[in-house]
Amino acid sequence: MLKIVIKPFSELSTQELYAILQLRSEVFVVEQDCVYQDIDGKDQKAIHVLGVKNDKVVAYTRIFKPGDYFEYASIGRVVVAKSERQHKYGYDIMNASMNTIEKEFKEDTIKISAQAYLKGFYKNLGFKQIGEAYLEDNIPHIAMIRQ
Repeated sequence: MLKIVIKPFSELSTQELYAILQLRSEVFVVEQDCVYQDIDGKDQKAIHVLGVKNDKVVAYTRIFKPGDYFEYASIGRVVVAKSERQHKYGYDIMNASMNTIEKEFKEDTIKISAQAYLKGFYKNLGFKQIGEAYLEDNIPHIAMIRQ
């Protein structure tokens, strides 16, 4: 079972931060073969949502209040370890993230920049595509919104 841990950057332990960065690098850089600057200076503003299983971070997102990333509240760096995807933890971590935005920021509208191939996953969570696809770090993305 996935345990959800929610913390601002200042409360992350060095072990948690290391685990987050390792997971993001494992999936976004190595698995997706994409060289990009993951450590972008935005983690300090984010609330971090960790999915922990057997003391290991296997799912993760970071969330932002309106104005810190987009004009609306947002969720980014959505990631699940390849070895854990069959458990559908993406839904668990996204639902925890959406609930945290509602609780912490009192916001209903959430905007994301989604990898285009995951459109169906985000659609199942109530997001709708807005605008055309675009390249971000050489990977097709789409803007999506949930209201």
